[in-house]
Amino acid sequence: MTTSENTARYEAMPNDLEPYWMPFSSNRQFKSSPRMLVGAEGMHYTTTDGRKILDGTAGLWCVNAGHGRTEITEAVSAQIGRLDYAPGFQMGHPAAFEFAARLCAMAPGNLDHAFFTNSGSESADTALKIALAYHHVRGEASRTRLIGRAKGYHGVGFGGISVGGMPNNRKFFGSLLAGSDHMPHTHNLEHNAFTRGQPEWGADLADELENIVALHDASTIAAVIVEPMAGSAGVILPPKGYLKRLREICTKHGILLIFDEVITGFGRMGSSFASERFGVVPDMMTLAKGLTNGSIPMGAVLASDTIYDTFMQGPENAIELFHGYTYSGHPVACAAGHATLDIYQKDGLFERAAELEPYWIDAAFSLSDVANVIDVRAMGMVAAIELEPLAGKPTARAFDAFLKCYERGVMVRTTGDIIAVSPPLIIEKNQIDQIFDTIGTALKEAA
Repeated sequence: MTTSENTARYEAMPNDLEPYWMPFSSNRQFKSSPRMLVGAEGMHYTTTDGRKILDGTAGLWCVNAGHGRTEITEAVSAQIGRLDYAPGFQMGHPAAFEFAARLCAMAPGNLDHAFFTNSGSESADTALKIALAYHHVRGEASRTRLIGRAKGYHGVGFGGISVGGMPNNRKFFGSLLAGSDHMPHTHNLEHNAFTRGQPEWGADLADELENIVALHDASTIAAVIVEPMAGSAGVILPPKGYLKRLREICTKHGILLIFDEVITGFGRMGSSFASERFGVVPDMMTLAKGLTNGSIPMGAVLASDTIYDTFMQGPENAIELFHGYTYSGHPVACAAGHATLDIYQKDGLFERAAELEPYWIDAAFSLSDVANVIDVRAMGMVAAIELEPLAGKPTARAFDAFLKCYERGVMVRTTGDIIAVSPPLIIEKNQIDQIFDTIGTALKEAA
């Protein structure tokens, strides 16, 4: 098959859509009216019919540096030609160690060790397993309870959905991990609707962790995992002081604090990580998505010196942690990661996000008076437009807006009756206007 024939093969509409069971999708609706993407460059996707679609979601929160970056393409191509795969068990390759060092140098506090995974889901399960093993190694094996939060999302592994708090992600899959508990979420329209940035109300909700400690006793609790900003639940921003209070309670009771920064990492909040933006250092941090600009699947867990050093005991030739993946620290993923970090630094994208934030927030709040909009939330380069659900048809209003936006050349995301937007950090102001003008038009048509 020639290069042109191969290209045409992947740019044409497939003859049969049935074999592919799509993830987190309404398969029947999609296959009756497919939305196919065949190319991407900069801020835009290209469809099978040649239309340009402005990417208002950075893919799935991951293409922070924009699409089609030649630096990543060239780095991946060179690496796969030089070393396509290297085993990560009892063997290594330089790019993984160098990439780990770069990530840890970016991280706050003493998060000086990186364990590589292949996704955010694997990162969440890895962090939870490290937490359990850490307490076991240090002689507190009774600490097996894991605490998450209502509306939390930590991927789709059994650990992640056990501590996660999104009902549809949990209810079909049995009893999940025993010994999981949940703090309440901080989403409250009565107190916080139309707040710009962090809400003033809700920091005291962190004290619900003390109630969980009182119920189960701290000696049984291994870790607390939260998203600094809950992305998949619809951009739920932490109340002022909330994360610091969680940090204080965890430290007081010897509980590990894990921040899930799969979405909030790599410039999304106008800083390297949300922990930096909010001034709170966790004991572990989960990463993925923007780690490689979405180009190659990869995730990571950053862990503190205290955690790592606790494992580095016993005979020198002993395996300290019986955990890992065939593709941990994959050389091609590391090459993509190195190139991605180079772009972030060269283009100053984290600083650019911080500079654009006021304009972004103003644009989002321009929709405050549109019919059926019951809340607008925005911080960094992420925003949510929450809608009044249609009577008897939850999610329908937001999904209708999603389809209308796509028809008009803008991609947005929906979760329930919330429209979420989180564009690549290379976005221009006129494109910000286009995103929110298009959402506004779609909502007015549906009103």
